[in-house]
Amino acid sequence: MSTRPKKCLLLDTPSLYFRAFFGVPESVKAPDGSPVNAVRGLIDMIATLVRQHSPTALAATMDADWRPAFRVQAIPTYKAHRVAQGDAEEVPEALVPQIAVIQDVLDAVGIARLESPGYEADDVIGTLTHQATGAVDIVTGDRDLFQLVDDARPVRVLYTARGIRNLQIVDEAFVTAKYGIPGRSYADFATLRGDPSDGLPGVPGVGEKTAAALITRFGSLDALLEALDAGVTDGFPAGSRTRLAAARDYLSAAPAVVEVAPDAPLPPVDLTLPAKPRDPEALVQLADRYGLDSPLNRLFDALGATS
Repeated sequence: MSTRPKKCLLLDTPSLYFRAFFGVPESVKAPDGSPVNAVRGLIDMIATLVRQHSPTALAATMDADWRPAFRVQAIPTYKAHRVAQGDAEEVPEALVPQIAVIQDVLDAVGIARLESPGYEADDVIGTLTHQATGAVDIVTGDRDLFQLVDDARPVRVLYTARGIRNLQIVDEAFVTAKYGIPGRSYADFATLRGDPSDGLPGVPGVGEKTAAALITRFGSLDALLEALDAGVTDGFPAGSRTRLAAARDYLSAAPAVVEVAPDAPLPPVDLTLPAKPRDPEALVQLADRYGLDSPLNRLFDALGATS
């Protein structure tokens, strides 16, 4: 029985399969000619992450709803620029069929795959992080999850902006050095600054420096709003108080969009790393159909080395 300290590796799977799709040439095909670049790329990413970080638990989180109604209701522009048709996300045509293959592969391997109706993968990660009893490493290319870093537990983000083999380790010191704010204040900072990639407007005229100064001065968005509502004038950078007052409705609504849920409904699940395939027959069929023998062998070599 392993005596290693518990460490859970949480994968922001949509972030990773998009990165795999754009990082592995589309010329990588299955024997029948269908695209498998994202599938193969993701399998190899997981193998690398398991080998390098030696988790004792692993979960691949998914978007049950990439644009949840409660966030759209709060801020209608949330991800609106990424809507393809109806309420479907704009996804490259060659990636669409690969998502189902990725899900089938994860299930056949035995890696826990979790989603929650009405919530995003970020919320599943937030909930699993809240429930965790040991260290947590979150693998993502999404800065929103910086809000979860917590040195005391510890919770870190393994940020993929420079690639899986050159991850940035995001802890409280990183957040402070990068943004000039207390290490656990990223959500409040992002609310003020906004995030165009998510359609989050922020407070007009309040950029990174002003947002950082406000959060550092008041400590939290709630404390800032209390000071604003109480008529306090000290501590507001020039012109910012007027801008904040004009954006008061936005500042009340935005936390529901920015903050990841700590309580998304999740079924009981075993996050133990699989030592052998959960469904060997299904995995053989998937490997034969999509030409996945090599990446799957690398994955099970990594899983075996960790167990």
